[in-house]
Amino acid sequence: INANSFEIYINELSSFAGYNLNSDESINNQHKSAGLFGEVKNGKTILKLFTRDGSVIENGIVKMPFGVMGGQYQAAGHARVLSNIYDYEMDIQAALDAPRSFFENGSLRIERGYDKNTVQKLSSLGHQIDQNIGPIGGAQAIKIHDSGVLEGASDPRKDGCALGY
Repeated sequence: INANSFEIYINELSSFAGYNLNSDESINNQHKSAGLFGEVKNGKTILKLFTRDGSVIENGIVKMPFGVMGGQYQAAGHARVLSNIYDYEMDIQAALDAPRSFFENGSLRIERGYDKNTVQKLSSLGHQIDQNIGPIGGAQAIKIHDSGVLEGASDPRKDGCALGY
């Protein structure tokens, strides 16, 4: 996930297509007839396809660029990774490795790896649990330590790896 090349890609695509894809108003107005972005139909809004990557910024300095893939899970995935790191004090690889859950199509999809008591408790609260699922999302991250050391992490749910030199 490379935000710099994403900007170049979007600008080139915008020029080619004749639309400003960085403008929500432009997307909503110019693509409604095609039914691509922001069209409300039958009570549903189509998810905007170009979601930004995440970055943790402290005092104006980028400390951790990261990104989570996964369609409609993407925003929840960004929040999940940050919560794992800051609320549960996981290192970045553990934050990506941790099991995930996501409510979709009337059921709570829960990856294997959750404590069975947690899953039973959620079920007893009335959640329809689905654990017969594939992986939820995928992510990569780079933590930039104050010393300048780069710490990379790559999600085992997808192909890829963290390399350094």
